[in-house]
Order: sequence, then C-alpha cells, then structure tokens
Amino acid sequence: MKQYFDVDAIRREFPITKQMLYFDSAFQTPLAACVKAEIEKFLAEGFMAAGPKSLWLERVEQVRARIAALLGADVSEIAFTKNTSEGLNIAANALPLKSGDNVVMVHGDHPNNTYAFLHLHRKGVGIRFIPMTEVINAQSFESSIDERTRAISISHVTFHAGHRFDIADISRLCRQRDLYLVVDAMQSIGILPVNVKTLGASLMACGSHKGLLVPQGLGLLYCDKTIDGLEPAYLAAASLAEPPADLIARPDCMGLKSGAGRFELGNYNLPAIYALSASLDLIDKIGVENIEKHVLDLGDYLIARIDEIGVGLVGPRMREHRSHIYVLDLPVDDWHAYFSSNNVRVSPERGGIRASFAMFNTTDEIDRLADLIQRRDRKTLRAQSVARNSIGDNTVHSHHKGKYQDSSIAEADRLKPIN
Repeated sequence: MKQYFDVDAIRREFPITKQMLYFDSAFQTPLAACVKAEIEKFLAEGFMAAGPKSLWLERVEQVRARIAALLGADVSEIAFTKNTSEGLNIAANALPLKSGDNVVMVHGDHPNNTYAFLHLHRKGVGIRFIPMTEVINAQSFESSIDERTRAISISHVTFHAGHRFDIADISRLCRQRDLYLVVDAMQSIGILPVNVKTLGASLMACGSHKGLLVPQGLGLLYCDKTIDGLEPAYLAAASLAEPPADLIARPDCMGLKSGAGRFELGNYNLPAIYALSASLDLIDKIGVENIEKHVLDLGDYLIARIDEIGVGLVGPRMREHRSHIYVLDLPVDDWHAYFSSNNVRVSPERGGIRASFAMFNTTDEIDRLADLIQRRDRKTLRAQSVARNSIGDNTVHSHHKGKYQDSSIAEADRLKPIN
C-alpha cells in the first residue's frame, strides 16, 4: 500500500499500537504521546502558576483560529461547546422555526442529531425522514421538501456504517429552496477534508475525541456569519458583544456577539483545548488529505481481504461513498467477545462488528484481523466435525457467501460461507 506519510513514526506516538489491534477510532481515538504531553503542560501551568487565566484564554483564541483555518472558516464563525450533541441542540434551537414548519432528516442517522430536532415538537415543528441508503444526495431529499420545510439536518459520515453523504450537493438544493443545512461532522473532521464553505453548511457541529484525537468533553460549532436571526437558547455574559464592565446584569445590555461566540457560555474545557493544539500540530504535519487517502486505502485492503474469506460488508463499497468506518457482517453476540479476548478493539454495531481506521493503522494489522477470523472459523469447524462424526450427523446445511444463519443454527454453520 502506498505510504503518504511515515506511518511508523506516527505509530510511535500511539503506544496502544504495541498492546493491541486498535480498530475503534470511530468510538474514541487513543491518546497520542504529544497530546498527553500538552495536557500535562496545562496541569503544570496550573500547579506552578496558580492558574494563569490570561495565558489560558490566549491559548483558547489561538486554537480557535487554527480550527477555523482547518475548516476554511472565519475565526468569528467558531464556538467551543461540550460535544456534538450540545452543538446540534444549539443549532436546532437557534433556527427561526415556527409551528407548522418541518425539518427533513435521514432515518437511522445518529440519534442525538435526531433527538435535537424531535424535541422541537414542543414548538409544533415536524420532522420528516427519508430512508437510509448507501448514497444520499440532493435527489434523495427532493420529494420530501414542501413549502413549510425549513432545514435539512444530516451527518457527513454515518457512525454505524461509514456512509459518506454528498453534503455539497445537498447544500446546493438548500440554497435553491432557501433551507438551512445543519451538518454533524463528528465522524469526518480530522479524517476527511472538511471545508465548511465548500460543503455549504449553515451550521456544523462536532466533537474532538475521534479524528481530532482529544479526550472527550470538547466540541466545536461552526455558524455561517452570513446567516441572520440565530438566537441562543441560553445566555451568559460571555455571549454578549459588550458585557457590563461592573458585571451587573441589565436588561438594556444584552446585545449578542455577532458571530458564533453568542453560543458560548465561558469557562472552557482548557485541558482539552491544550490537547487540541497538539493534535492539530500532528494533523497539520501529516495533512488531512493524506489521512483520508490512508484510511480509504486501508478500506480497499480490508474489503479485498474479507471478500477472500467470505465475510460480507455492511455499508458502502464504492470508495467515494465511504470513509474510515467498515462493518463486518459477523454476528455481534458471537464475535465481539472473541475479538476482545484476542486483544482486538472493535465496536458492536447494528449490522455486525465495526472496525474503524485512523492514521496509525496498517495493512499488517488488517491481515492479523483476517487471520483471527479464519482461525476461529477453522477451529469451530473442526470441533463441529468431531461432534458430527461422534453422533453420525450427516445433515447438510445451505449457506450464502458473507451471510450467517440465526443463533438457533450451529455456530460452524453460521461461520462457514459457501457459494
């Protein structure tokens, strides 16, 4: 496989790669040594300097500017939040939606995106769903939009099977129909190029504990500065353009900041912002375009290997419609514990076992994963053969490549795909 950067050097930043096969970055990326060092720097500053707040707030603004650059945004368009869910709730409640309006979403997308908008039922806002398919673009939404549709909310990349949706095409439809476009970029930022102007998002929310390599508890919100009338659901002095100098709240002093800062409440997650500074150094050094090519090449390799051993793929196969997330068509109840017992970190998902890649994964690790699948298959089949011979069972079962029978059928019969 082509090398776009020094993968061995990157693996040295992630000590976990020496301890296990880590295919779970769509859940949480492991801590890099450089990120850990930056968190420790923050702690040392607090320990030795009694909390240098002015220094810390300066770092907040430096990191805000770097995130804006990563996303192709203006610095005033970036707010720090707690996580993706908070950002999506801010977005849902900021939109000027009225009773009778509706929002169109994808059925089966991340529940926290959906709940943020379902909660607007209290305002009389309706939610419409289009079916989840391998390809989602503008055409997918057209028949569900009417004169009361006000917004589309969608993931850039789905968490459960790694579909990469055509956000730029959807944004063109939104501009034509004068709709807001809210995007959940949790699974794409830091993994795929995300340029908010190219994608055409009105608002975009994400966390930082996956592709951005930071521990949980820090989120980002992009808000297009050309959009007027977005109101925060809650307010603090940090949200105001000109907070009162005496810090005595007055009803005549409630003018909002002009940008995304109106959605901030102050008291940032400073350790995570320090961590983000280090992770951005690492991502910038490699180049997010190179990270994208790396994980897609790993996906090509994984698909070829599971095809060889007869394991199906749940989700898109075409390169332009996928990302770093791949779900193997293996029964969760049978396989998740097996992988865990063999020091392989994966996630149980709707359709099977989810394996997700990051900058530190390699084809050698994929070979080891495939070998574990084959090893269990062979071991189970031998045991089944012995059992059948002992009782004279000559029953023949039928199979389909990449599909497994239900739990009432012997394990070997579920694990042995045939044409």
